Amino acid sequence: MAPVQPNRDRRLGPARSGRTAGGRPADRGAGAAQPHAQRSVLCVGKDRRMIDRRRSSRIRPRLAALLEMLPLPALMAASETLTLEGHGTTVTYSPSVRLRLASVDRDPCHCCPSTKPPRDALLKLARDGAALGCREALLTLDGRQTAPGGIPRPAPVEFDQATSLSHLAEMARVVLDETALLPHLDPGLLTAADYVRLRPHAASMRIMLESGADRLCDPGGPHHGSPDKGPARRLAAIRAAGRARVPLATGLPIGIGETRSERIEALAAIRDIHRRHGHIQQVAIHDARPDAPAEEHLWTIAAARLILGPQMTIQAPPDLRTPDALGMQLRAGVNDWGSVHPDAAEPAHPEAPWAHRNLLEQRTRAAGRRLVERLAIGPRHALDADKWVDPALAPRIGRAIDARGLPRRRRAHLVAVT
Repeated sequence: MAPVQPNRDRRLGPARSGRTAGGRPADRGAGAAQPHAQRSVLCVGKDRRMIDRRRSSRIRPRLAALLEMLPLPALMAASETLTLEGHGTTVTYSPSVRLRLASVDRDPCHCCPSTKPPRDALLKLARDGAALGCREALLTLDGRQTAPGGIPRPAPVEFDQATSLSHLAEMARVVLDETALLPHLDPGLLTAADYVRLRPHAASMRIMLESGADRLCDPGGPHHGSPDKGPARRLAAIRAAGRARVPLATGLPIGIGETRSERIEALAAIRDIHRRHGHIQQVAIHDARPDAPAEEHLWTIAAARLILGPQMTIQAPPDLRTPDALGMQLRAGVNDWGSVHPDAAEPAHPEAPWAHRNLLEQRTRAAGRRLVERLAIGPRHALDADKWVDPALAPRIGRAIDARGLPRRRRAHLVAVT
């Protein structure tokens, strides 16, 4: 795809929004309050229309047609203007250690590879991550029907949800008590009661919407036989997190057979729920397949920014595309790289556990942006921790952040970039 020139198309209105008088992006910081927080602007030709989120509960058909009709460079330029308005040149990421907790079978057998990892082993991983400079512990429940190494299980396994969540809650509590890390939980589909139960042990949680299209659950579809991935159940879980005041990351995969119109409707649903509850801290747009077209990824990032507005954090995992593509993702609307893990277990780089993080910083800087750490809870929600996290956890977050909601400076853990 030909290089896209940022903010050069006069049809998109003033290109100076979010920039200094010299044309360089202005750095407003991740947690700063910005004007027009409830609006996004898309100006085309002489027809400049403000999309007012306070009055429309769904994306208007005319806007959907407009997003699908406009060329990608125009969408990216409009999206970049909004990104700089809301976040300046700041691009965040969370230095994170991943702790995989196997789901607990209802009928376990001692030869099953999905047994619980020992508590001490998980705690050691957490402590090692903290020693390397991580701030987040990403705790996931592994409910796959294949064992590690891709070995299929002989029959579907029915997991004991209550026991698995108890295991997750206990391990998150241990991480909070024994380390300086903040847990970010990825437990799968939860009920309102589940969120209330887990909230005291987490700074944030996540669940992907996946898609808003019911047809993907039909026979032959990618979600057939996966009832937990039905849009109604996913949306109900996202709403339940809002009612429980849980800061939540959600998002969409690209390349599972969905159409652009279906992505627009899914993003509109996320926007509507967030408008009511205010709990969505990141919306991730990621490739479901390595051969997913780059243009579709960039288009969806830009559409997400235009639908969700300048204040929303739009995330893309940096390891699913080539390093050269990162600058394009930033210009399309990304302002967060998500959880970035150290390479401590990579034999090729035992002496440089953050080699890929340094490459990420170089690519981010080359795009005219500034890479900074964040906590497991995003800046906007961290600044209002008394509302968004358990009362016992709020003071800990308050001590860890500065006036922007970003982590206070600490001794250097990471390899310096020269």
